Amino acid sequence: MCGRYALHANPEVVALQFGLEAAPEFKASYNVCPGSEITIVRLDRQKRRVARQHRWGLIPHWAKDPSIGNKLANARGESLAERPAFRDAFRRSRCLVPASGFYEWQSVAGRKQPWYFFPTDAELFGLAGITALWNGVRSVSLITTTPNELMEPIHDRMPVIVAPQDYAAWLDNDAPDLMRYVRPFPAERIRARPVGLRVNQPENDDPSLLEESRGPLQHGLL
Repeated sequence: MCGRYALHANPEVVALQFGLEAAPEFKASYNVCPGSEITIVRLDRQKRRVARQHRWGLIPHWAKDPSIGNKLANARGESLAERPAFRDAFRRSRCLVPASGFYEWQSVAGRKQPWYFFPTDAELFGLAGITALWNGVRSVSLITTTPNELMEPIHDRMPVIVAPQDYAAWLDNDAPDLMRYVRPFPAERIRARPVGLRVNQPENDDPSLLEESRGPLQHGLL
């Protein structure tokens, strides 16, 4: 799964990496949680990349109650093309979610140890997402897949990360064989460090959340 992430890059850097004509407006956050409004990148009707704000937690167009979005912050990549909640969005409404890094939790000695994952060779990850429009509300779900070698000792899922050279194809509704992008990101392009338990509380949102914890270090990942 992907339950939290961070976005604290300079908006001009976001615009440069994602090919936007204008820098997006957003408030830096070190603890982005499901249910909040998040920055996404998609194509507009003129096929230009634009940044927009969407609610994190997909509300399918056929939903009777928006509360379903509370359960759909993530979409399993293996079932995207078949599951009714996701298949239409996967075919016609994909997006990218800029992220400075993301969190996952590892079970250690009976507790959950949070880890922070961030890029080795870029300012940002482009997390793969799908969007939907319901009664004027635009929402998004992040796609997950099986773990790479770095993630496997920590969690059994990880977000799908789209490489910059694949942004155009991922956003293009006419692109063939989209499932080839739903795969683990190369482990050598990600770094990880354990962080403190303060990230568990949504109200905590400051740069100190990214600091390395002195808690147990597992599996020689640092």
